[in-house]
Amino acid sequence: MAYSRLSMRKIFEVLRLSVADGRSHREIARAIIASPTTVGEILRRAKLAGLTYPLPAGLSEAEVEALLYPPSAPSKTQRPEPDWAGVHRELRRKGVTLDLLWQEYKGEHPDGFQYSSFCDHYRAWAGRLSVSLRQTHAPGEKLFVDYAGPTVPVTDPLTGEIRQAAIFVAVLGASNYTYCDATWSQALPDWTASHVRALEFFGGVPAMLVPDNLKSGVNKACFYDPELNPSYRDLAVHYATAVVPARPYRPKDKAKAEAGVLLVERWVLARLRNQRFFCLSELNRHIAELMLALNRRPFKKLPGSRETAFAEMDRPALRPLPETRYEFAEWKVATVGIDYHVEFDHHYYSVPYRFARQKVDTRATQTTVELFHRGSRIASHVRSTLRGRHTTVDAHMTPAHQAVQGWNAPRLIEWAGRIGPHTKAVIEYILHQRRHPQQGYRSCLGILRLSKTYGESRLEAACERAIDINALSYGSLKSILKHGLDIKRLAAPAQTCLPLDHANVRGPNYYH
Repeated sequence: MAYSRLSMRKIFEVLRLSVADGRSHREIARAIIASPTTVGEILRRAKLAGLTYPLPAGLSEAEVEALLYPPSAPSKTQRPEPDWAGVHRELRRKGVTLDLLWQEYKGEHPDGFQYSSFCDHYRAWAGRLSVSLRQTHAPGEKLFVDYAGPTVPVTDPLTGEIRQAAIFVAVLGASNYTYCDATWSQALPDWTASHVRALEFFGGVPAMLVPDNLKSGVNKACFYDPELNPSYRDLAVHYATAVVPARPYRPKDKAKAEAGVLLVERWVLARLRNQRFFCLSELNRHIAELMLALNRRPFKKLPGSRETAFAEMDRPALRPLPETRYEFAEWKVATVGIDYHVEFDHHYYSVPYRFARQKVDTRATQTTVELFHRGSRIASHVRSTLRGRHTTVDAHMTPAHQAVQGWNAPRLIEWAGRIGPHTKAVIEYILHQRRHPQQGYRSCLGILRLSKTYGESRLEAACERAIDINALSYGSLKSILKHGLDIKRLAAPAQTCLPLDHANVRGPNYYH
């Protein structure tokens, strides 16, 4: 009959109330807050052990417990013990279940454990493993990624400046095979570059990447529908894998990564704590040596090592790497200007004029800038480092300078003319200076809209001042107005650099 084992203090109280006071089982049960069945079982065991009250002098609490609860007699039938480490390893293989392994075990040992006992014994054995080793993942299924908490100082040999290097860690789910490297930051370019090196180290691609909800990989953490960073999603598409972030507030989801981080901290970073490094490549060379030793270190409770487990399970199941290496691409959302150009990194790139004022996605690598509208690529350019300049494809232009969403050169010149002759001269000059007048629409519209903030009279005065000092740009005019220089007169007016009848200023008829 099942009963609850009580503390020794309560057991002594049961003996006292029964023998010395003659209380009934129910009365004793109420006194010690236990069931009458439990009280009866204790008194039965005391009778079998020859114990009474008061207890013999010199008998310790441990000796009383041993008399009441002697070890169970060994079973007459010894069941063949399965290789639980082998069972645990086999469970990581796709399609393998405890039921299948039990059937194979019973086939070899007909007198072995029944299925329920087999499962109970396995779970008891697995419960003694660490959380990360206890989890079973299919080979080649998941790669867990995260950063270690500690950083490593790197000293600039010329300046003596100390920078802290971040440590990236990646762990394969089935074998616990581990990769780590040092980068200058946890920012998106370093985050994706570490992934590329990790996949090349493993020699293949897992079915899933499992990051923690780091901002570099996940824009918005959500239990049900996390929002991935576009560049991280781009990497996943290139390698034909999926990104499945660990769920917030679910520690078991990232147990592998956290265990891998802990191992790297103990077996790699701790061994580097007394060394000085003067460049990132030097640090990574030392990390690679210690990482090799870590992966070859034997498991404590399982046969083999991370390296042998990787060769046996994960390596054959990984998908092949693509032919080309992933090139980091930065994604941004932008609005096309009225001049049908999109600004990226202080340079302007054209798109077909019909997309003016619409939202587009910009994808930029070190060499190219691509623009997408609703998932379709509408333009591609060689990336330029010239600030404030334009890259324009002639095919993107409007036929015969036709209006874009109602804006065109004559309309801008007419608006400027209503403000004043100096404003008109500035607008005509900006349109003339560009290879295509449409390239100047954005600057012209910005200048003309300054009249809404500062008034038309001040804008006209600012344009006169800008002509005097030959500073004909939106930025210069905004600065003049902001600092009130349009109100102050020059001490000695310089010769006008841009006469209103200058030969290089096109008349309004040019744009018709």
